[in-house]
Amino acid sequence: MSIRSRIGLTLSAVLVAACTTKSPPPAIAYDSASFVPAVAETDPRPEPVAEVEMPPMPTLPPPAPAKPDRRPPTVRVEAANKAALQEPTSHGYINAVQVYPFVDGSLYRLYAAPEQVSDIALQPGETLSSVSAGDTVRWVIGDTTSGAGAEQRVHILVKPFAADLKTNLVITTNRRSYHLLLESTASTAMAVVNWTYPQDAMAAMRRNAAPDVKQAVSLNTSLEDIRFRYVITGDTPPWRPLRAFDDTNKVYIEFPGRIDQGEAPPLFVVGPEGDSELVNYRVRGNYYVVDRLFAAAELRLGQKRQQVVRISRTDVIADGR
Repeated sequence: MSIRSRIGLTLSAVLVAACTTKSPPPAIAYDSASFVPAVAETDPRPEPVAEVEMPPMPTLPPPAPAKPDRRPPTVRVEAANKAALQEPTSHGYINAVQVYPFVDGSLYRLYAAPEQVSDIALQPGETLSSVSAGDTVRWVIGDTTSGAGAEQRVHILVKPFAADLKTNLVITTNRRSYHLLLESTASTAMAVVNWTYPQDAMAAMRRNAAPDVKQAVSLNTSLEDIRFRYVITGDTPPWRPLRAFDDTNKVYIEFPGRIDQGEAPPLFVVGPEGDSELVNYRVRGNYYVVDRLFAAAELRLGQKRQQVVRISRTDVIADGR
């Protein structure tokens, strides 16, 4: 076999493998926030350019065409939907609330049961545009609201008439579209479904810049009141916080300066019984500002292999009370 034939076969194998193999992207380290591009110094005297005779470029055969997908279109659609489907997970629960991370284009599973109402809670401040279901005869679907003003929240209420029913639900709002797959069982129902929104947190980080502690904390706070009494443990993802501190009223969690290059993890406070609780926090530059003190909290990101970073107070009482 000639060298040219071997090269052609090698390129064909590489191209076919590239078209048929899917692999996740590698984990990356964030760039430094203080990056300054280098400026080359110019010399007014031009350097002599030596003439080098380049060898002729080898002529390679054209790459083989990509292997066509010969599966029926319905099979391709089913495969795409299955890959985009997010199922409830044990670590995604906070009490009886299943919290999904919102990703545009994903499908979210909701299990319901007859004589039980499942609640789909949207983001506070989000207004409802429309709700459409594939089966409106055997499923009862309505909506209501809770709260008022900027904290008003829309709830979509779902109830099937019988078990072993399946349909889909599309919810459109002034901010995004939700796509859910509904499935009814004899007795198992998800009480509440809502979402975290990493994209919103990243957008807030891009809008704001807080290069130092003074800009992160409240203007009414004295630097003498800041307490560095937290330890950070757990996994070591690129977004792992650098430190945490409080001003005796709020907790400030400092992330790497370029966390806007990745996803922002949601924050959960660990309650007195060890369970996770929702907590109000704001994004200010590369800081999370938590509106209360806590003994322990966790940052979680991911579904199948979840990354967890724990933030704990160090000034604990000796007997643990």
